[in-house]
Amino acid sequence: MDKFDSIRPYNDTEANNVLIDLSNNRRFLKMLFTTGEFDQIRYLPFSRKILSYLLKKRIKNIDSIEKYQSIFEGVVLDVIKKSITNFTVSGIENIDSNKGYLFIANHRDITLDSALLNLSLHQNNLSTTYNAVGNNLLSEKWASDLMRLNKSFIIDRSDKSKKDIYQSLYLASEFIFNTITEKHESIWIAQKQGRSKDGNDFTDPSVLKMIHLNGRKRTPLHEYLNNLNVIPVSISYEKDPNDLTKARELFLTDLNKKYIKEPKEDLISISEGIRGHKGNVSLSIGSQLNFLNDSYDAAANLITDKINELYKIHPTNIAAAIIQGKEIPANDFSENDLDAAIIYLNERMENISDEMQPYFLDQYSNSLNR
Repeated sequence: MDKFDSIRPYNDTEANNVLIDLSNNRRFLKMLFTTGEFDQIRYLPFSRKILSYLLKKRIKNIDSIEKYQSIFEGVVLDVIKKSITNFTVSGIENIDSNKGYLFIANHRDITLDSALLNLSLHQNNLSTTYNAVGNNLLSEKWASDLMRLNKSFIIDRSDKSKKDIYQSLYLASEFIFNTITEKHESIWIAQKQGRSKDGNDFTDPSVLKMIHLNGRKRTPLHEYLNNLNVIPVSISYEKDPNDLTKARELFLTDLNKKYIKEPKEDLISISEGIRGHKGNVSLSIGSQLNFLNDSYDAAANLITDKINELYKIHPTNIAAAIIQGKEIPANDFSENDLDAAIIYLNERMENISDEMQPYFLDQYSNSLNR
């Protein structure tokens, strides 16, 4: 038994059996029907059995993670075609195919942030990443299976004893280190726990403490991070399909000092993020960072600054600031672009109360604070 079995992604020998299990999973089949992709059979008698049969035919020859990811590539390309106006990528030339990297990224969408990076890597004949995912997203077994098939590994955020939490985080730290330095494969991890819901991207020092946990007693922080070949990544969406739900969460958190998610709220956010229109999307990959001291705060600030430098501003960011009466930075957007963005934001705000609207607009305008 491998010591990483409890957190690692599935491997080639497991892929087909997991896919067969998914094809038989009633909850997974029910979820697929809600996407609208199978409306032609949804209302037929024995629709679930029919869909299960079709899925099994499609996956019968998938016997490796690479073959599964080739199908997943088609899914991501379809998402781009249907929900993104223009997808631009910069900085791919910063990646050496012979090295493993620790990609530390801002986090705006639960699944697409890493998926769009991996699509870009794959299209440039570079290895895709192993992706850190919190176990709070894995309440449904089918969701866990899909993520682990797609090279995700688990960061355990459960409410356990301090000893159990330490052991879980230590194991994740060790997995990250071994993957990059021994297998020369890459890791994607968000700069802080959870998505940025208010438009402010910052690196949480506790994430770096977790990453360093495996080597804390023997290797200084700057040396440890430099061994992991840290690359900052910044992604920006012109339109966020989850902006209204994020505004609601922020408003209720301020109102009640605590926000309790509804059951399956994260899964709904995943679905909305994938299907909803996103306008223009920009992915910026930075150069490898060089760390010079052993302060977690200083290292976090360096990563934050680089991610913010890479962030691409969209008309919606400027439009939100205009509506709020905030200072507008110099930009090259046309008057028509900004007018269209103002109309779009105002139409979105018709769906929420007046009290929530500042939270909605801050998501976009706060991205200018860089």
